[in-house]
Amino acid sequence: MVSLGTLAPSFALPDTEGKTVSLNDFENAPGLLVIFLCNHCPYVVHVRSGLAALAKDYLAKGIAIVGINANDAKKYPADSPAKMKEEKRLAGYLFPYLYDETQCVARAYEAACTPDFYLFDRNLKLVYRGQMDSSRPGSSTPVTGSDLRQAMDALLAGRPISPDQRPSVGCSIKWK
Repeated sequence: MVSLGTLAPSFALPDTEGKTVSLNDFENAPGLLVIFLCNHCPYVVHVRSGLAALAKDYLAKGIAIVGINANDAKKYPADSPAKMKEEKRLAGYLFPYLYDETQCVARAYEAACTPDFYLFDRNLKLVYRGQMDSSRPGSSTPVTGSDLRQAMDALLAGRPISPDQRPSVGCSIKWK
């Protein structure tokens, strides 16, 4: 896992509308949540409505959020930019959903799976990297976003975020 305190790697990627979104677009936010996700992964599908609700809650509190899909869309057409646009609408994602065709951004973040979460403070230093919560597909544990919510609440309140963070679990990124 990337070390806490690491600066957010720069990016400039197209969103589902073809507009380029960059790290600089979020420089005035009190925090930035970068989510590596895709459309077809059962782990992402499992958390998708909870993720949409979490995003709605924290965008309203000023946290900037961006989703990035780095999967190889040639081998996994369900993750193509056209399908991303449809997924953003169906899931109710209010955040930009970007396509990392070269996979350079995913590699710079050392992203390993979908979903994978990285929370940065206002200085773009990493303060949390890990799971959304303990829910998994097929489990009876509800999707609450508790781990991620605790980290974002602490960030917004100026409290320390526990360095005891559990890694995300999901499908591996589909590398080229």
